[in-house]
Amino acid sequence: MTKKDRYLHFVEYFSKNQPNPETELNYGNSFQLLIAVILSAQCTDKRINQVTPALFERYPTPESLAASTPEEVFTYIRSVSYPNNKAKHLVGMAKILVDVFNGEVPSGLDDLQKMPGVGRKTANVIASVVFDAPAIAVDTHVFRVSARIGLTNKATTPLAVEKQLTQYLPQNTLGVAHHWLILHGRYICVARNPKCAICPISWFCKYYEQAHTESALLKAEALRLKKVKDQKKKNALNKISKELKKRSVDNNG
Repeated sequence: MTKKDRYLHFVEYFSKNQPNPETELNYGNSFQLLIAVILSAQCTDKRINQVTPALFERYPTPESLAASTPEEVFTYIRSVSYPNNKAKHLVGMAKILVDVFNGEVPSGLDDLQKMPGVGRKTANVIASVVFDAPAIAVDTHVFRVSARIGLTNKATTPLAVEKQLTQYLPQNTLGVAHHWLILHGRYICVARNPKCAICPISWFCKYYEQAHTESALLKAEALRLKKVKDQKKKNALNKISKELKKRSVDNNG
């Protein structure tokens, strides 16, 4: 199957079966989403959603967060990954929002990345979710799943993945494709032991195709025969051991 075909099937399937995917982070406005995405780096959305209600209540505006300290913010986010660094990033981000952007979350990728804790991935999330920009954020799920399906080829960095996806996906699907890949990676195409048996898109997945080639089947059969042979050998050794013990008892008797 060609890459073009895989992209076509990918867009057709998810457009029909998941037309309006959304982030699983809870937020009420662009400022809160920016906070949540910064916190979500190398952390689960579930954990972030547990800590943000109190954080949002304490800091409802960029001005209130900018007036705080990393030490105080830390007390609200201590259970997330890298809380010390993220506390510093949040306060620094809020100060730039207030001092440079008049308290408004900017829409441009370059402007977004001027703030601490905001890399290209986070900037793309904000641009696509808040401002409907044709941008796709590449996190670990997007990186892994796009390669497995066969949407990307020899893309060894997030930027390389982003460029390939941007090149081949229809522009109007870039924002939702980010969520398609994340959700599929979170619940089906998991990092370890992907759930191929229940995957609805395995029929055009490169990973599944390669795992079920004749070569793969032959390797699996060879492994099965080896296990059978090893078990027979183990059983034979156990039988010999029992016989020797029996003879030893008889001789001593």
